[in-house]
Amino acid sequence: MPEIRLVNLTKRYGAIEVLHGINLEIKPEEFTVLVGPSGCGKSTTLRMIAGLESVSGGEIFIDGRPVSRLEPKGRDLAMVFQDYALYPHMDVARNISFALRLQKRPKDEIARKVREVADLVGLTDYLSRKPGELSGGQRQRVAMARALAKDSSIFLFDEPLSNLDAKLRGQMRAELALMSQRVRKNMIYVTHDQIEAMTLADQIVVMHNGHIQQQGTPEELFKKPATKFVAGFIGSPPMNFLNGELVDENGEKFIVGEGFKILLPDDQTKNQLPTNRRVILGIRPSDLHFDPHAPENASLNLKVRVSEYIGAQSVLLCDCMSSSVTVELKSETPVALGGTLRFGLRTEALHLFDQVTEQTI
Repeated sequence: MPEIRLVNLTKRYGAIEVLHGINLEIKPEEFTVLVGPSGCGKSTTLRMIAGLESVSGGEIFIDGRPVSRLEPKGRDLAMVFQDYALYPHMDVARNISFALRLQKRPKDEIARKVREVADLVGLTDYLSRKPGELSGGQRQRVAMARALAKDSSIFLFDEPLSNLDAKLRGQMRAELALMSQRVRKNMIYVTHDQIEAMTLADQIVVMHNGHIQQQGTPEELFKKPATKFVAGFIGSPPMNFLNGELVDENGEKFIVGEGFKILLPDDQTKNQLPTNRRVILGIRPSDLHFDPHAPENASLNLKVRVSEYIGAQSVLLCDCMSSSVTVELKSETPVALGGTLRFGLRTEALHLFDQVTEQTI
């Protein structure tokens, strides 16, 4: 399988630059997910790789070969679109085999390939149906089967699950993960849904305002976010942020803010941080726990405004003075709405960001 490299890739529409010289390397057989909010440049990047958008600057390399000036058909790739892009007058089998018939492949080869990919995505019993007779999930399977039938070395997915309901998205995520394990091809997947990114990716690329904020495994981005943006985007419910100041008292480091004074753990790296520095304290909702006896310097006193029951877990929306804080607890934990409760926190799991640059410190 080929390696894909983007080198100083830039995209401009007139005087407006929407991609600012991004650099990215995608290893063979890797499932890479480009994730970020609307307008961050992820779909533009995918379409440039596909050859559907021109390159304003930089270069795209596939297996060491520059391809930025090649037509899409010369790049050995297949693409699955958000809106399926199926031919409504053709049955499932003919939709799947469309590219193969254009290439004038032998009929027995086409029939074999259609059966093979239909079995892979669970469409064997639907080959004679038209797209209008299928559910949204089934139509998306047809689109994936059509891409698989081309037997390309690279598969591109542009938000393929965004038109499905929540239950179907969950089912299709699992099917995509299984398919990627069986097919073992380069896959580049675009989504704004960080849950899709976390569950599918070998490598996640977080984009914001036309820049790559961070790339790495799902675990790396969750545990070691490089910026406040990444920390807030990856993880559900999202990370809490509280403004404070790093101070030193008798050789111990504290984060002091409105309504809290948190002792940092005895960590060599944190001990070397300069004091009297304005910082942002990041706390994941799952790192807070109800504990009326927690030490004052390792806890937050929070006023509980809302409790959202979601089964085994409850999500509490709370106030820490003028700041909002989300807490994720087991549902059997007793909480009283409107009351102020003490929540202990795992100080070793805290994150610190510079208030000006919003970079991790």
